[in-house]
Amino acid sequence: MLGKEIMIGSVRFQSNVLMAPLAGYTCFPFRLMASKLGAGSAYTEMVSVDALKYDDRATEKLLYTDDREKLKCVQLLGSDPMLFEKAAKSERLAGFDVIDINMGCPVPNVIKSGEGCALLEDIPRASKIIEACKRSGKTVSVKCRIGMNPQKIVIEEFARMCEASGADMITVHGRTRNMMYDGEPLYEYIKLAKESVRIPVFANGGIDSKEKAFEMMEKTGADGVMLARYGFENPLIFSELTKRENGETKYSLIIGQLDIAGEIFDELYVLTYIKKLASYFMKKLPGTKQYKLDLYRCGSISQLRVLLGEIFGGK
Repeated sequence: MLGKEIMIGSVRFQSNVLMAPLAGYTCFPFRLMASKLGAGSAYTEMVSVDALKYDDRATEKLLYTDDREKLKCVQLLGSDPMLFEKAAKSERLAGFDVIDINMGCPVPNVIKSGEGCALLEDIPRASKIIEACKRSGKTVSVKCRIGMNPQKIVIEEFARMCEASGADMITVHGRTRNMMYDGEPLYEYIKLAKESVRIPVFANGGIDSKEKAFEMMEKTGADGVMLARYGFENPLIFSELTKRENGETKYSLIIGQLDIAGEIFDELYVLTYIKKLASYFMKKLPGTKQYKLDLYRCGSISQLRVLLGEIFGGK
C-alpha cells in the first residue's frame, strides 16, 4: 500500500513514497515542494565526504536547510570509513535526521574512485562505512544497485551485510551498473533483497507513472517506492500516490520554486535551477522546442517569471 506512514529507525516518514537524491536538482526548494506534495522524504543532492573537509560554497548550497524542512535527509558519497564517520558526527550535519549512503552511482569517475557502485565489489569496506555512520547515532539508509553486471549480481549478500552492519533501510535500484538508467528493472532481485532482510526495503528504477509505481510494489513486495527523474517531470505524482489533495498546478509549483530559490540563492543559481526544472516540467507539452529556446535566452529572474506564465499558465 502506497501513502502510508513508515518508521525508518527512530524516524517517522510521512509516507512510503520517497524522492531520490539527484545531483543538480534536489536542492532545498525542490525538497520542500516534494514533501508538501506527500513525499515521505527527499534527500539532498549527493555530498562528497571529501568535500566536507573544505568550507566551499558549492557544498554549502547542497546542505542548505531551515526550519521549513521538517525531516532533513542528506546523502553522502565516498569510500573512506573514517571520513564518513567524521562527516556524520560533524557540526555541518548536526541538523540532519537521516544519512543515506550512496552505493549505487554508476558514473565512471565515481567508480574509479572506489565510490558508489564500486562498493558492491568491496563488501567489507561497505560494511565499515555503514558502521561508521551509525556511530553518529543517526538513522542510516543505503541506496544501491543489484550488482555491477548480470554476472556479478550480489544484492542478496549485500542486503544482508547492510542489515548486519546497522543500516535502518535499503533502497534497491533494480538495475545493474552496466545498465545505467536504461532497460526494465529486474524486479525479482528487489524482491530477493526484501525477502533477505527484516529492515524496510524500498524499490527504485523505471517508475514513470502511477501505474508503474503500483506494478513495482506488486512485483517486489517492497515497503515503498523511491521516485527519481519522473519526480521532476511530474511532482504531482507524490500527491497522486499518497492521495493528498493540494490544488497545485505546474504553474503554481514552478513559481513557488522560483520564489523560494530567490530567497536563498544568488540569481545565477536560481536561473540555472529553474530553467532545468522547467525543462523537465515541459516534457510532453506542445511547442516545447520554441519554449526551450526562449527559456535559455532568459537573462533575468523577471524575464523568466513572465515566460513561465506563458508556458505553464493555466496548466
